[in-house]
Amino acid sequence: MKTPEGRPAVRRSTVPRRGPALRTMRVIALGSQFVLLAGLISGMPMPGAVLLGGRLLLLVLVCAEAHHWLRLRRHGLSRPEALKQLVPEPVPRFVMHELRIMASLLRWVARRPHGVNGADAVFTHGRDQAAMMYGLTFACVIETVVLSFLLANWPLVHTVFLVVDVYTVLFVLGLHAASVTRPHVLTGGTLRIRQAAGIDFLVPLDQIASIRRETLFTHVKKDNELNMPIGSQTSITLGLAEPLDVPKFLGASRPVQVVRLHADDPKALYDAVARARTTRVTASGAPEPSSATAGDTSSSPPGAPA
Repeated sequence: MKTPEGRPAVRRSTVPRRGPALRTMRVIALGSQFVLLAGLISGMPMPGAVLLGGRLLLLVLVCAEAHHWLRLRRHGLSRPEALKQLVPEPVPRFVMHELRIMASLLRWVARRPHGVNGADAVFTHGRDQAAMMYGLTFACVIETVVLSFLLANWPLVHTVFLVVDVYTVLFVLGLHAASVTRPHVLTGGTLRIRQAAGIDFLVPLDQIASIRRETLFTHVKKDNELNMPIGSQTSITLGLAEPLDVPKFLGASRPVQVVRLHADDPKALYDAVARARTTRVTASGAPEPSSATAGDTSSSPPGAPA
């Protein structure tokens, strides 16, 4: 058996695993770094031998992880596969989310939306949260300035909190920038649904059993429903013919059959999706969907497939 790249597939049973010694070393080395960091932030005097020991532990851990990486590569794993064995899945997902947030700031400034090339239609969805996000950003800026003055006599603590506060300001702005630069996109036979930098998935038009416009400000959490409010509201509800797996933030599986989302112009999104579905059904020769499945059924009970 071969991988899609043409390389021989590696059997999971032959992949070298991280031994108990390496796992224990990881816990001790990382734990000691957190203890040292907490001590330095609190101003506790640290003997030179303690600092040297912490650095040596970290160096030994890096060397051990590098050795394990080489073992994985020698057994035929690609770089992404080897990285997946070394690092738990939530870690790279979290890092990529933060990078997308920061990249969205640059796209926002440059006015370059993400993933819209060749799109049939684009639907923005960040307008109704703008005032709230700007207000939250202003509050974070005020907090940064106040803490900067209060902690001026403790240089190390001042530096740490300044970095954290500045990053918080950028993060809040980046969340809004991600909503602005990552709109919903209709391309061909799929609707790409997104929210900020954390949710991004494709819904084939053939899998949409119903679509309706309904403005909701309260959402009850259910196992098979995904609510994506912007400014505490959703304006479009999709009922799917089959459950669709939309992974959670850290990668856990989440099958959903009802998706509620928001758009700055919900009518435009509704009309475009309904028109695209009708066109595809007509082109395939099947009967056109009735108004109960493709029309505006905003009078239907919230969450019930139309």
